[in-house]
Amino acid sequence: MQVIIIRSMVTATKSAGIKTPVQETLLTPRFYVTDFDAVAQMDLSDQQEELEAVIAELRADYNRHHFVRNEEFEQDWKQIDGETRRAFIDFLERSCTSEFSGFLLFKELSRRLKDRQPLLSEAFQLLARDEARHAGFLNKAMTDFGLSLDLGYLTKNRTYTFFPPEWVIYTVYLSEKIGYWRYILVYRHLEKHPEHRIYPLFRYFESWCQDENRHGDFFKVLLRSQPKLWNRWQAKLWARFFLLTVFATHTLTVLERSSFYDSIGISPQEYNKEVIQRTNETSKRAFPSVLDTDHPEFFPRLEKCAIANQKLCEISSNSRPKLIQLLQKLPWLAVIGWQLLRVYLLPSVNAEADRPVIH
Repeated sequence: MQVIIIRSMVTATKSAGIKTPVQETLLTPRFYVTDFDAVAQMDLSDQQEELEAVIAELRADYNRHHFVRNEEFEQDWKQIDGETRRAFIDFLERSCTSEFSGFLLFKELSRRLKDRQPLLSEAFQLLARDEARHAGFLNKAMTDFGLSLDLGYLTKNRTYTFFPPEWVIYTVYLSEKIGYWRYILVYRHLEKHPEHRIYPLFRYFESWCQDENRHGDFFKVLLRSQPKLWNRWQAKLWARFFLLTVFATHTLTVLERSSFYDSIGISPQEYNKEVIQRTNETSKRAFPSVLDTDHPEFFPRLEKCAIANQKLCEISSNSRPKLIQLLQKLPWLAVIGWQLLRVYLLPSVNAEADRPVIH
């Protein structure tokens, strides 16, 4: 199944121009590797029943027939032009790259665990299946605009970042759950305001986001199976750190792409707030501690980071020497670092306090 899907993704590039990948920055999706031996040695017995239930959901493959393009895609799409077109292509590219990076990580985990953790290997194979479908569907959408990503090139040339398994579990759980809320909120908005549905891809978001939700549930099981990830004081610090990292990245990305959200009738600021608040609330089911997104300083400080990020983008786009650019960037980098530190130090919410105790 994975081979067939990847072939379809590569075939799409033959009928469209190959898009030069965006320059790697802190906001571009990362490609990850991890300690595969450590994953193989994980004891999952505390969550065995929950693990088998989640994998049964993945095996059911509810979306096996979902990612099929219909006649609504058969247009030239010249009506999407200017800044809206640029912003939409950027959305497609980053989303495709993110899904494809997940596919590569999950596929390798499945391969490395096959003879050591067969059930876990199967789970990662099923996750890779879903991510490949998503990436292929997004890459095919890009061909409607005369472009396509060379996924083989990305595989060989993208920088790979090493994360220990604990970090992978935290970050992938969050990326899947925030992905759910990003997709479902756009879908619900466009159901109410179909006049803003500029492209048929958005009709697929309701079922699509359920894949994200199931993936998040799987990583929640992994997290809760490892007591050190939730029952130690260090776990509370790490949980809040990764929440802040994901929320800050989301804020900077959404406000940087504000023209895209404007084009579909969504307020970028309000959308960003709702996605973060709902993801933070969802994370209480897995994490020992979460951020206080209701604190009056929370969003203003994140938005100050977004303003500083815009300044950094402006500096990067000028023609001054790199050394001059670096000197110009330092004050704005300091602004981002200071604001994130202030957010991190705000009072947190103890997610374990209201969790029922099972005897």
